[in-house]
Amino acid sequence: MDKGRFSISAADLYARLGRAAAPIVIDARRAPAFEADERMVAPDLAGVFGRRAPSPLRRSRWMILLRALSTAIALLLVIRPIASEAQVSSPIRIDLSKTEPGQEPENFSISRTGRGEAARWIIVDDATASEGRAVAQMSTDRTDYRFPLAVYKPFMGKNLEVKLRFKAVAGTVDEAGGIAVRLSTPDDYYVVRANALEDNVRFYRVVHGKREQLAAADTKVSAKEWHMLGIRAEGERFTISFDGKVLFTTTDKTFADPGKVALWTKADSVTHFDAIEITALP
Repeated sequence: MDKGRFSISAADLYARLGRAAAPIVIDARRAPAFEADERMVAPDLAGVFGRRAPSPLRRSRWMILLRALSTAIALLLVIRPIASEAQVSSPIRIDLSKTEPGQEPENFSISRTGRGEAARWIIVDDATASEGRAVAQMSTDRTDYRFPLAVYKPFMGKNLEVKLRFKAVAGTVDEAGGIAVRLSTPDDYYVVRANALEDNVRFYRVVHGKREQLAAADTKVSAKEWHMLGIRAEGERFTISFDGKVLFTTTDKTFADPGKVALWTKADSVTHFDAIEITALP
């Protein structure tokens, strides 16, 4: 070396460190003796640097630095996968079999947007449902601006995906079923709904009880048959799917905070819901 200076590529340094990976033991009480005690540096640093080894003091400082670097790299390799796994949320699958038919669904609160009589949500037997039972809105009040809600109490989220099956059973004003997300009050939320009388899927925001359409798509929604409905909310972006296919994507920033998830119907719609799944997203 020239006056204690040296140069080495990163690749060569890692290759040589592999041969000099003996444990390093440093006694802080003997720090003043670094220059005189070469036993405090276990690896063969002459083999690492390829030339005459530097002084004991310089070698000790280099080994402390290299050991710290290798420890930091090891920690990154361990911590990053753990952090990634922590962001992955298992889906919440709502079990409808725990509640007897005729009772309100467990872990739901019953509410309503608009006017008319109170909503009536109960568990019903349905041989065509995935578990033999479904959540159903049974009130047939024909008030047009009436939106019954069954709010799932245990969950609160902003970025999420909700998927479920619904079946429009009856209704003269409407035959609709939907999913509300980021619900903060019964008058403030986003909702995607499918309507068997209109053959369309629409996405709304409801602000202070006033419904405003944000996006829509025409598609066949047959009554008395199960359909899949889904919404994925990520920041200001919302992706709507129907029967396993993406219908449209839109953006809105009205509701930016976490909120509840709810089942939704309109007017006199008698609608069954099952296979309800909620997934929190990073």
